[in-house]
Amino acid sequence: MTTVLQVNSQNFVDTPAIHSLTQRALRYLHAGFSVHLRGPAGTGKTTLAIHLGNLLERPLLLMFGDDEYTSADLIGNQKGYNRKKVVDNFIHTVVKLEDEFRQSWVDARLTTACREGFTLVYDEFNRSRPEVNNVLLSVLEERLLVLPAASQQQEYIRAHPQFRVIFTSNPEEYCGVHEAQDALMDRLITIDIPEPDEQTQEEIVVQKSGLARADAATIVRLIRNYRERTQSHEKSSGLRACLIVAKVCQNNNIPVGATNPDFRDICMDVLLSRSKIPQNETISILKELFQEVPPARKISA
Repeated sequence: MTTVLQVNSQNFVDTPAIHSLTQRALRYLHAGFSVHLRGPAGTGKTTLAIHLGNLLERPLLLMFGDDEYTSADLIGNQKGYNRKKVVDNFIHTVVKLEDEFRQSWVDARLTTACREGFTLVYDEFNRSRPEVNNVLLSVLEERLLVLPAASQQQEYIRAHPQFRVIFTSNPEEYCGVHEAQDALMDRLITIDIPEPDEQTQEEIVVQKSGLARADAATIVRLIRNYRERTQSHEKSSGLRACLIVAKVCQNNNIPVGATNPDFRDICMDVLLSRSKIPQNETISILKELFQEVPPARKISA
């Protein structure tokens, strides 16, 4: 059974930079095109995609790319069967048996969204093999979804006027992804999602962790400087690391400041494994950066 999400953007953090991305994407979606949000891990692509789905004011279906997918995982397949058996013994000397066996067709998410006019968020679509995603070509261009003969329905369905797909993907350097076919990319509007700016990261940390703004700014600045010094800022975002440190400090009432040994330990645990350079170098860099951090400020209970 396909689960439809009724999404809510009440907790979505909106800053000028995010608002600009949102408006750009909506411009294409309202014009009838599907969009592709591309960027490093942790930049908020999935969150933004779900937020866009909410702004379209249509029910939303969410699916995740998978190397094991076949086209049936997008379109649908025969699942289960119906069996009907009738025993007619109206005349006691004659017994009539009718045994009917019929398979049941179940729509997958793409077919449901296409038929009902829902918004489909296809997260990390390039983790699915390119030949699997070929079923999307006619849907996005001719607005027709061709069904297999086994569906026991019409040969194709015409896409609902409000049907949209929002794709997300990580760069091709990541493990487990495939290069998307040119034919599919040519049908999409691709928007590159950059590392959130400092103002956006601070706002997200404040709203998601409950930490004071000054402490959130300290954490964001420390992690941003650390990532730049260790050259680990190109292939992923530092936002997740900021949120982890902030939430742990807030939940355990740990003051944010270099003079606090607990805060230093948290930063060490979270950050050291995120760098590819030797650990003794990263420790030295982090210790230098701690000297730039303001003194610990007590967190109110």
